[in-house]
Amino acid sequence: MDLILTVTLIVLLATSRGVSSATFTFVNKCDYTIWPGVLANAGSSTLDSTGFELPKDSSRSFLAPTGWSGRFWARTGCNFDGSGSGSCLTGDCGSGQVECNGLGAAPPATLAEFTLGTGGQDFYDVSLVDGYNLPMIVEGSGGSGECAATGCVTDVNQQCPAELRAGDGEACKSACEAFGSPEYCCSGAFNTPATCKPSVYSQMFKAACPKSYSYAYDDATSTFTCTGADYTVTFCPSSSPSQKSSSYAPPMTGSSTSPQQGSSLDYSGYGSGSGYPGTGAAGTGGTTESRTGSGETMLADGSYFAGLALGDSPRTTTASFTGALQFTCLISLLFSFFYL
Repeated sequence: MDLILTVTLIVLLATSRGVSSATFTFVNKCDYTIWPGVLANAGSSTLDSTGFELPKDSSRSFLAPTGWSGRFWARTGCNFDGSGSGSCLTGDCGSGQVECNGLGAAPPATLAEFTLGTGGQDFYDVSLVDGYNLPMIVEGSGGSGECAATGCVTDVNQQCPAELRAGDGEACKSACEAFGSPEYCCSGAFNTPATCKPSVYSQMFKAACPKSYSYAYDDATSTFTCTGADYTVTFCPSSSPSQKSSSYAPPMTGSSTSPQQGSSLDYSGYGSGSGYPGTGAAGTGGTTESRTGSGETMLADGSYFAGLALGDSPRTTTASFTGALQFTCLISLLFSFFYL
């Protein structure tokens, strides 16, 4: 009997290894250096870095614990001195340093947003609700479920209307930021899916990037799910994405567990970006809104949260854990038969 118990414990320990983490890998295919920013939601632990340099044709990976939620983006046109002090032309987080230290991206910026499940589905998206500064895709592997790739491979800056153009055309603003009108920001009397509808500007973003969030309540075609996956965020991907990237599966719609979108206008301190399940607090000037099915509070600035995958998953899914238990039972029966 002691041998049976020992085998059972070994199998359970082996199958539970890695259940507490997922890998995020960042790949820079731009023709220039970028400085990705990382913002964890309130209640989520900080990853190994909150901002770092990523040269052309390089990559970097981080582990995130199960249940983690946050966002990633690329800062461009940065100028940092030897001490790491400086600023960026787009996506600047206002910290004055390479590390963003808990501050979010100043719009316009393309965002990759994630909520990792705790034994269930991850939610993820690429959002243009805060505007656009460069192409980005997210891809997943090692997980179960749809796990579809999403993002934007189009250079929106080339077709950005003059009234939305930021600076010399290095980024494209959202209509909310450009005009501040409630109907564009999904705020005030327009803060519900029934009253906030796509505008001619959000439709421009949607036409260029069909799988990305184009305005606050663009959930139906922009929210994706995967279970037990690792995630890769690729900046400036090829205009001819990988086979998996081009074979988009239909996103989840009408799910009672899928977070929803809200909107806010105030980006003071660059910390009031979109929220995700488990934030529990709004950023500077941000409004809050209860998220269906999560029982938690998300910031409501008009962008939503996502998940992503690359490589073999270090996390063990519920299905694999169940299989391990079945295997354990089989081993126990074999030992019992042997000792009879």
